[in-house]
Amino acid sequence: MTVRESRFAGSWYPGERDELRAYLEKATPRSEPRRAIAVVCPHAGYRYSGAIAAETYARVAVPLSAIVLCPNHRVPPPVLAVWAKGSWRTPLGDVPIDEPLAARLLAEAPGLLRADDFPHEREHAVELQLPFLRFHREDVRVVPIVVGIDRASDLAALGAAIARAVSSHERPVLLVSSSDMNHYESAQVGGRKDRAALERLLARDAEGLMRVVDEREITMCGVRPTAAVLHAARALGASEAELVRYGHSGEVSGDHESVVGYAGVVIR
Repeated sequence: MTVRESRFAGSWYPGERDELRAYLEKATPRSEPRRAIAVVCPHAGYRYSGAIAAETYARVAVPLSAIVLCPNHRVPPPVLAVWAKGSWRTPLGDVPIDEPLAARLLAEAPGLLRADDFPHEREHAVELQLPFLRFHREDVRVVPIVVGIDRASDLAALGAAIARAVSSHERPVLLVSSSDMNHYESAQVGGRKDRAALERLLARDAEGLMRVVDEREITMCGVRPTAAVLHAARALGASEAELVRYGHSGEVSGDHESVVGYAGVVIR
């Protein structure tokens, strides 16, 4: 079995089981979880964005399966890679791959998606989501996808393939887009840019999100996986999106001149 080790445990988030569980219990507010089609959650170190992610996942009834899409931070593009077999290790225990769902995704997008573990090896953006998913559902299974492609038509095709795979799967599936918002500008400038991106995201407008990010030079690292998730959510009948919480790194560091923005969004 192929096991992807926890590469960022102990640095980006607590690395010991009891410490991580205590963090998640404290960070997760009481809520009435409801079924959702998708979430968009940040992937910075938990010190900076963990509270926003925790509040977002608290709103969602996590099903047995999740497809977790993330941007490509680590390898030369283009890349569109599925980790299709085995499991991912977390301090809370291993999270198995939903291998039938991964196989269905690959079958729905021949020539677009490929099974390839390498782009995932040093990528942090899926790993940071898994403790939240496993905290809410110990038997959760996942399909991780690194999305590092630019063409809008390919992102739309990816979203359509995801929707077909989810529709034919025997169990409900949660879609997760792992993304931070604008990077390394002042809180004032970044907030203005992030509001423009979130307006399109909350309207479930994949094309508009891609356009405003390009036109406004918004450095939202996960705009591509988010666009794919929005295409899939539209095909799956999404009718509303809720901004759970927005914040930025300066609220923790005290530096408001160079911040990274974070948002948690639930799509139903």
